[in-house]
Amino acid sequence: MANPTVDGAAAHAPTASEYIKHHLGHLSNGHQNGPVDFSIINMDTVFWSIAMGVLGSLVMWMAARRATSGVPGRFQAAVEMLVEMVEDQSKSIVHGDRSFIAPAALTVFVWVALMNSLDFLPVDLFSAMFSAMGVEHLFPYHRVVPTADLNGTIGISLGVLVLMLYYGIKIKGFGGFVHELFAAPFGIWMAPFNLLLNIIEYAAKMVSLGMRLFGNMFAGELLFLLIALLGSTATVFGFVGHVIAGSIWAIFHILIVFLQAFIFMMLTLVYLGQAHEGH
Repeated sequence: MANPTVDGAAAHAPTASEYIKHHLGHLSNGHQNGPVDFSIINMDTVFWSIAMGVLGSLVMWMAARRATSGVPGRFQAAVEMLVEMVEDQSKSIVHGDRSFIAPAALTVFVWVALMNSLDFLPVDLFSAMFSAMGVEHLFPYHRVVPTADLNGTIGISLGVLVLMLYYGIKIKGFGGFVHELFAAPFGIWMAPFNLLLNIIEYAAKMVSLGMRLFGNMFAGELLFLLIALLGSTATVFGFVGHVIAGSIWAIFHILIVFLQAFIFMMLTLVYLGQAHEGH
């Protein structure tokens, strides 16, 4: 005779597509209507973004507080290497006052690297924790990696866009900035076309900056889910493939996590450096 408990559990077991869809869902304040809905807030993205920002600030504060003029420890040496790397890159890219730009680039790198690093956590960790604590009904969906959410990456790139506009006005003056919008690159007699091209350029920089980071992190998260499903097949092939593929992708993903943070930082410096220069 069939066990009804086992049969019921099997009947309610999610399919592969349901499993992936569940793990790609966000803990939001409502149901999104249409592709764009500004009334919806992905609370898990907001929480983990703020948490990693606070953690990054705390780590850098601790490094500054523990800094000594003598032989540095491993923690201080690592932070000093990171600061020197950002400082060298900012010197070669930004020709002007870097008193704010270099620290901003360092903040961007640390913040994005920490958010990306959340992808190292097991994909089912939080769902298992919520289930064990009996609060799974309060958290039906939960995505940990903020940079795998387009809302999060576009939000960061919007901040970079604001800095681009700020430095464009600060360096060239409001009149000079507006004149460049209408006069560059084809001359003032092509003012409408110049304005359109410059608006498209600013929008393209902002969108591409956020889309690049989102695309890489979303693809990495999706691959981890597929590898997890491979291990759930309960076969020798599935288990071996899960272990081998999971190990290889985990090692490769370490490079992706920090490489994407470095690329985001470098593009931020490039865009801010271009704001210091005229066409």
